[in-house]
Amino acid sequence: MELQEFTQSNAPDEGGDGFQKENNRLLDIPLDGTVMVKAGSMVAYTGDITFTGKSSAEGGLTGMVKEAVSGEGTPIMEATGNGHLYIAEQSKKVQLLDLDADESISVNGNDVLAFETSVDYEINTVKSISGMAAGGLTNVYLSGPGEVAISTHGDPLVMTPPVYTDPDATVAWSANLSPSFETNKLFEIGQTSGESVQMEFTGSEGFVVVQPNEEGSVTQAQ
Repeated sequence: MELQEFTQSNAPDEGGDGFQKENNRLLDIPLDGTVMVKAGSMVAYTGDITFTGKSSAEGGLTGMVKEAVSGEGTPIMEATGNGHLYIAEQSKKVQLLDLDADESISVNGNDVLAFETSVDYEINTVKSISGMAAGGLTNVYLSGPGEVAISTHGDPLVMTPPVYTDPDATVAWSANLSPSFETNKLFEIGQTSGESVQMEFTGSEGFVVVQPNEEGSVTQAQ
């Protein structure tokens, strides 16, 4: 490929409003004001944009996602200004959701990539019913209206409950669901199945999003 062809074919598309995917793994946010993004996710920007980290877990948009079981946590930062902000995370795929005023979703703290300031968020911990998950799984309750970007390793699978999922592969679920942890029995004497902790989603409505990858925040902490 010639140099001119390479630069032209990979140049950003700066048309349109709202969150836009430059490709499956890179998000372009046309910015005129403030947006909330995962700390460390900026790969480039144009214009005049400043970044402010959030150090408190208290109060609406001034919070940060509490430290997860992995110890990594998911700090949030404000990006303010005018221009185009390009963000990504470890080459994970970007999934865009547009929440209406009456719509909410719970997302694993590791998988929150960005959301508009019109979206309110609340930090929750899904407690383990048997102490198997070292305090639970940190997730973020996002309430519309506004755009939300989440990240997944590979293409997600969206399932309808009742369903059991691996906590390390669970990305998000509809806000009407209240998952709990279950423990699996030994696969055979002296050997475990490798799936000792599972999330149980009951009922017949809503959805659960899983990814073909285990990030290791819960079950590997055992």
